[in-house]
Amino acid sequence: MTVTATTPTARPATVTSRTGAAAVTGALVLLVAALAVVDITQGTAAVGPAEVLKALTGRADPADASVVIASRLPRMTAGLLVGAVLGMAGAALQAVSRNVLASPDTLAVNAGSYFALGLVAVTGVSLPFLASSGVAFAGGLAAAAVVLGLSGLGAGTVRLVLAGTALALGLTAVTEGLLLLFPQQTEGLYQWNQGNIGQNGFDGVVQMAPVAVVGLAGLLLIARRVDALALGDDAARGLGVPVRSTRVTAVVLATLLSAAAVTLAGPIGFVGLCAPALVRPLARRIRGFLRLRAAVPVAGLIGAALVLGADVLLRTFVAADTAVAVPTGVVTSLLGAVFLVVMAARLRDAAGAAAPDKLRIRSRRVFFTTLTVLVLVLVGTVIAAVLLGDSKLLLGDVVNWAQGRAGRTVSFVLDTRTPRVFAALLAGAALALAGTLVQAVTRNPLAEPSVLGVSGGGALGAVILVTTVPLAGAWSVAGAAFAGSAVTAVVVFGLAARGGFQQNRLVLVGIGVATATTALISLLIVLTDPFNATKALTWLSGSTYGRTLPDVLPLAAVLAAGIAVAAVRHRELDLVSLDEDTPRLLGLDLSRGRLGFLVVSVLLTATAVAAAGTIGFVGLVAPHAARALVGRRHTRVVPVALLLGAVLVCAADLLGRTVIAPAQLGAGLMTAAIGTPYFLYVLVRSRR
Repeated sequence: MTVTATTPTARPATVTSRTGAAAVTGALVLLVAALAVVDITQGTAAVGPAEVLKALTGRADPADASVVIASRLPRMTAGLLVGAVLGMAGAALQAVSRNVLASPDTLAVNAGSYFALGLVAVTGVSLPFLASSGVAFAGGLAAAAVVLGLSGLGAGTVRLVLAGTALALGLTAVTEGLLLLFPQQTEGLYQWNQGNIGQNGFDGVVQMAPVAVVGLAGLLLIARRVDALALGDDAARGLGVPVRSTRVTAVVLATLLSAAAVTLAGPIGFVGLCAPALVRPLARRIRGFLRLRAAVPVAGLIGAALVLGADVLLRTFVAADTAVAVPTGVVTSLLGAVFLVVMAARLRDAAGAAAPDKLRIRSRRVFFTTLTVLVLVLVGTVIAAVLLGDSKLLLGDVVNWAQGRAGRTVSFVLDTRTPRVFAALLAGAALALAGTLVQAVTRNPLAEPSVLGVSGGGALGAVILVTTVPLAGAWSVAGAAFAGSAVTAVVVFGLAARGGFQQNRLVLVGIGVATATTALISLLIVLTDPFNATKALTWLSGSTYGRTLPDVLPLAAVLAAGIAVAAVRHRELDLVSLDEDTPRLLGLDLSRGRLGFLVVSVLLTATAVAAAGTIGFVGLVAPHAARALVGRRHTRVVPVALLLGAVLVCAADLLGRTVIAPAQLGAGLMTAAIGTPYFLYVLVRSRR
């Protein structure tokens, strides 16, 4: 009786599930087909739907047929292929890592491919198309392995995104340094890195299609094993699934798919994140989509729709001549950034605010010894920074210059070098203080102006002014940077304020906003003239080149005010960094105090960005090192962090302009090379 009663209800449910899956798949196929048809009709040439139809049937003029066959059809086909493989790669990575934010972007696969291709480009070797794909595959696979190894599988959303973002920042900084050092060998690589599906013929699509087929076939073959991993490692082993080899195979296949997309069109951002995320609501209604064998093709269809839809929207709302220059990856990155911010804002953050550092209280002797050593190191660094460079000087030259008795050559060198040293010192101290304030207010040891998008907002505001008003002065750039930082700070801290600046939400919202600012900056650089583009890239690398004393005056004024605030309200900083309840029990207005400290940190970050460009990780490294050296009382942390930040940026600037003189590297590139390993170390340490 039990079997008879159960069987009739089970069959209709199965039929409904299959029918629903078929209906959804059919609807997605029709949507992709419609977008493909619209995409073919768009372009700069006056070739409309009628001419396209004639070209496809062989009745068009040779000129119209050439436009359709050689340009528009390859572009549309590339969009289909790139979107499909990225969607499938994202679905596989999320399934194997049990992490809903895993994707080629968050695992630094794209950044690894960019770095590997940059290294090859520097050598001047011209590789065939398939060989370039192999290089991109190797770089992306190495980056994914590092991120997954550091973050842990299934360890939560924020850890993986933090590891991937940190590694991507470091790799991108090094790659952009190569672009500045070898402009001829790497010409066009920056535009390629923004992602564009435009093609000249079908050669690239024809060569990458078999790679995509191999990747898809491999994922379908191991789909049952990957599904078993969702039950947990022990349960999967009990079912006879080789856990380690299954994970490695899935990551390799997903990276192979990503490499095919990167080789064909450059990095197209966030498609691998958004496509699988859009499958999940469907899977709640249609259980068949919970299986990887069904989820992968559906994610591929959604990915194709996202890429083609972005291209159609771009060409619909932007003039045709301008739309050609705008990379498709910029549009998808903007959409993906909004998607990430929305996901983070709705995230149920179980992590809560981070516990305060468990550091023992250091004695006064330790504090004064540390302070003395850092002052001596700072003095030595400043002396070296003033004396060394493309022209080496002696202390006597500096004394003569200070007394007005130096020669013309020495005066010229010191007149240009001294403001650079001041800019590096003040920017490092300001970013260190900003990081100290943000970490105290949010009680988040991983909070930092560049990770939270505040630096990116300042950079966006400054780049807008630099590319539109080339002769803008220091105060104008500082005002634009502050406006950009203020807007991003309001967005990030406003969305993260729900629940008390909890760690996951704050970091994910910040990364989403930082991604949006990066995409907009890339758009501005691509659209501006080559002179402004080079100037903006140099400025973004954290360069102090060409700075004058008036350029650093706004930063000096804001830094002095920030130090005064931190000194006067150091006890409030100590209390705010403890927990939510203690400050309220002592009668402090927690919300008002937080807002005040955050405003000061935004001012410090904005003026530092205006004076020295984008310099990352100083706001993370300096406060961490300061607390490790002298404990967590802010009367001691603040001065030590200020000195550490000043030394770090000044030393980075010195190395950047002396190691490969007369060529130069920005201080931001050097601090990224130093800060990325430290950030990853902090991540591993917090995991323990």
